Amino acid sequence: MIQRKLFFVSALCLLLLVGFLATSLVSYFVAKDSVAAQLQEQMLPLTSDNIYSEIQRDLLQPLLISSLMAHDTFVTEWVISGEQEPARIAEYLTRIQNKYDTITAFFVSEKTRNYYHPSGIIKKVDSTDPADSWYFHARQLTGEHEINVDHDTADPTRLSIFVNYRVLDERGDLVGITGVGLSVASVMALIEDYQKRYGRIIYFVDRNGQLALHGSGFNSAMYLKDKVGQDRLLTQVLTSQTASLTYNREDGNKVYLNSRLVPEFDWYLVVEQINDPAAQRIERALVLNILVSLAITVIVVLLAHLTVRGYQRRLEKMATQDKLTGAANRQAFDWVFARAVKNTRRRNTPLALASMDLDHFKEINDSYGHQRGDEVLRTVSAVIASCVRDSDTLCRWGGEEFLLLLENCDLAQAEAAAEAIRAAVEAHEFRFGDDSIHMTMSFGVTVCHPGEPFNAILDRVDSALYRAKDEGRNRVCVQA
Repeated sequence: MIQRKLFFVSALCLLLLVGFLATSLVSYFVAKDSVAAQLQEQMLPLTSDNIYSEIQRDLLQPLLISSLMAHDTFVTEWVISGEQEPARIAEYLTRIQNKYDTITAFFVSEKTRNYYHPSGIIKKVDSTDPADSWYFHARQLTGEHEINVDHDTADPTRLSIFVNYRVLDERGDLVGITGVGLSVASVMALIEDYQKRYGRIIYFVDRNGQLALHGSGFNSAMYLKDKVGQDRLLTQVLTSQTASLTYNREDGNKVYLNSRLVPEFDWYLVVEQINDPAAQRIERALVLNILVSLAITVIVVLLAHLTVRGYQRRLEKMATQDKLTGAANRQAFDWVFARAVKNTRRRNTPLALASMDLDHFKEINDSYGHQRGDEVLRTVSAVIASCVRDSDTLCRWGGEEFLLLLENCDLAQAEAAAEAIRAAVEAHEFRFGDDSIHMTMSFGVTVCHPGEPFNAILDRVDSALYRAKDEGRNRVCVQA
């Protein structure tokens, strides 16, 4: 019975745990995948779109300014007139710079290759000079303008964003390249703002995968090209207009990456998110769900244990106790006797058995009814129980007959115990309405011999009981 109860409780506990864990884990992985997909497919691309839109907005005014300069007749007429008085073009560029708050304004003549600046002529551009390659690239443009990021010719330490605009005469021939320069600070400020706002890593790489622009706190270990084993990812970024990728860093963190080509710079804008902040909340929710599941499991198992234990006790009581008298029944007595024999053999102690039967009990049933007879049996059982030890076992053997098993008790002690019970029953007064009667009991007592089967002992004690009946009842007879 105990093993069955343990199996039931264990099975219930395992079933609840498996059910709760399966539900929690399924919910966790579904939520995690959903959040990761949302981050990779929506949130990071949205960040890229916002940055790109703001870059385009910041470049709109410089483009208009450069277009205005390229179509200003003053520039073309001044060049056609032989570029006399360089101070005039320098003054013009100064006005443009001051009026529109640019960091520089410039004009390079196709005819003389002079580089004009608000401070005057800086140099002559030279096709052999790598610093002047931008000009020779711009003069070959099929479109009207280009945007590039380069070091300022007037201040080589300063990185600037230049709008290079082609200046054409009436015949469409190239007159020169003009435009303005902007500080990269505006783009840097944009990167800083988004990095602080979203906690993401933002940087630009060129078409060769070389780092072009990044915010403060940038670590080269974050740079895609420097990540060991990420050649495949770099190829995907540089061969796609847009890309959304994930990879695992060497430190175990997962990185979500989104890239898009910014054609104005001919750069790739890269936005990275290390791990997913929402995933940490989901993991905490998983832990909480598991803890709650464990708590519920413990409560359910505890309630089940108490319920099963209650039913078990009731079932055990029904299976082992006589319903009328509360004494042990015959099934329980077999188990008790076998246990008592083992104890006696192990401890080398005597074991006695007494059989007792109410005298003239049938007259009670005939005269007062079976309900009164049941009341007598219950009362007699209680009287007997009050006269024996806790280690003794009383069994209702059938009808009005009882057996009493006395451990660690020899024949003389068993006879004395039976005599005490007989006297107590005889002294007890039973009242049925106005009638008051006394009952008596007859006893047979014997001891168990080593290795003797129960049936032999039962025959001997019954023989002693029959002798007590034959000799006039209300007495104790012993048989060794």
